[in-house]
Amino acid sequence: MTVQSQPTDTAAATGLKLDAYLPYRLSVASNAVSGLIARAYEDRFGLTIPQWRLICVLAEDGGLTQGAIVARTGMDKVTVSRAAQGLFKRRLLERSDHHADGRSHVLALTLEGSRLHAEIAPLALAYEAALIAGLSPDEVGLLKRLLNRLQAAANALAGDAGPALSATSPASGRPNGGSPRRTVG
Repeated sequence: MTVQSQPTDTAAATGLKLDAYLPYRLSVASNAVSGLIARAYEDRFGLTIPQWRLICVLAEDGGLTQGAIVARTGMDKVTVSRAAQGLFKRRLLERSDHHADGRSHVLALTLEGSRLHAEIAPLALAYEAALIAGLSPDEVGLLKRLLNRLQAAANALAGDAGPALSATSPASGRPNGGSPRRTVG
């Protein structure tokens, strides 16, 4: 077995430079931000990023079905289900029957879940402020608009007209209205 230590002719021939490839750069940046925030949520509050997203969505939107949460956050069903189970065990979520669909349930924050959201939200906003401290307000607005357009383009290419990031919504420590499917944060 031979290990290559030199760049290959194939990479040069294709013109693909990983560090210049936007999907790669977005993923690396997202992973860096998510990793930082995940450590803070886990260490201080015992929450995973999916659990924090679930808490935020329910704090903003009120009770939702798991299907609506999947659509709103871009997380897959299994991730939402696992996050919800962890929050149920901690009594941060409650589940009630859906009034129109007997097979579905509505998830909502308990009083304790709402209190936890109120405690964490200012810290999430402080992380965001620290992350964007080197950007002007115009640059932040442009970044949000560009991310929204990239997500809409990705959704269109995937044949999914799912929600895109809101360029005007206040930050809550996680993307508003969705996120790339395999990204946390």
